[in-house]
Amino acid sequence: MAVVHVTGDTFEQEVLKAEGKVLVDFWAGWCGPCQMLGTVIEEVAAEVDDVKICKVDVDQCMDLARQYKVVSIPMLVVFENGEVTGKQLGLISKEEVLHLIGK
Repeated sequence: MAVVHVTGDTFEQEVLKAEGKVLVDFWAGWCGPCQMLGTVIEEVAAEVDDVKICKVDVDQCMDLARQYKVVSIPMLVVFENGEVTGKQLGLISKEEVLHLIGK
């Protein structure tokens, strides 16, 4: 499944109204650990079909970052049927990402 880049305008439809689990990667282009995690996120997206994977650029979506209390990046947030069910801060391994989403 392809990674979906979301904005403040598309977040509600793509994440909050999505069926099932959604993993959201809060990141920024200037963030080294975010770039490294981005590679892991792409691998997970290629392997997992039943979890939607989205990315939010915190520089472009500051309101979303504030709303979900993103004070450091990278930060992964898991949503299920519109509700936050998990969070993980920092660079983590592929295995840890899979565990976070219940795989």
